[in-house]
Amino acid sequence: MAALLHIIRRLSNIPVLVASAALFILMVMTFCDVVLRSVFNAPIEAATELTRILMAILVFAVLPVVSSRNDHIAVDLTDGIFARLRLSHIRDGIIFIGSGIMLYWPIKRVYVLAERARDYGDVTEYLAIPQFYVGWFITVFTAIAAVAMIVTGILHFVAPHLLTERRT
Repeated sequence: MAALLHIIRRLSNIPVLVASAALFILMVMTFCDVVLRSVFNAPIEAATELTRILMAILVFAVLPVVSSRNDHIAVDLTDGIFARLRLSHIRDGIIFIGSGIMLYWPIKRVYVLAERARDYGDVTEYLAIPQFYVGWFITVFTAIAAVAMIVTGILHFVAPHLLTERRT
């Protein structure tokens, strides 16, 4: 089990690299757009739609990694109480499993919207990129996040020691 988690941790770097590449492309495109707009009065026409697509890639590519590593923003008002009662793993397990299950509804809705865009033949304004690709990307990575959260929640109950990454 530990070897499988080690492999999964290594593979989780791939979406982070995809998000990093999207961020880098977004930064270069924004820089070029500003320079072209200011100096030559010739902005990049498709900058807005590329920004939307790259932001979706950026956010949803790292969603499974951020969620399963518990790196999201959290309010810790009750952490002291749960730590004193030694119930932190139970609380975390319930929250992870509940959150993973609740992601079913956004997954279902985005999938319906992506299929609707595919059926209608919706494309972006300047580059004519089919919009359903972005919807499918969001659906797939949100589903991966849901599975990752449920598995992490189960691990909180059965093997919490596997959740800590050991440096060797």
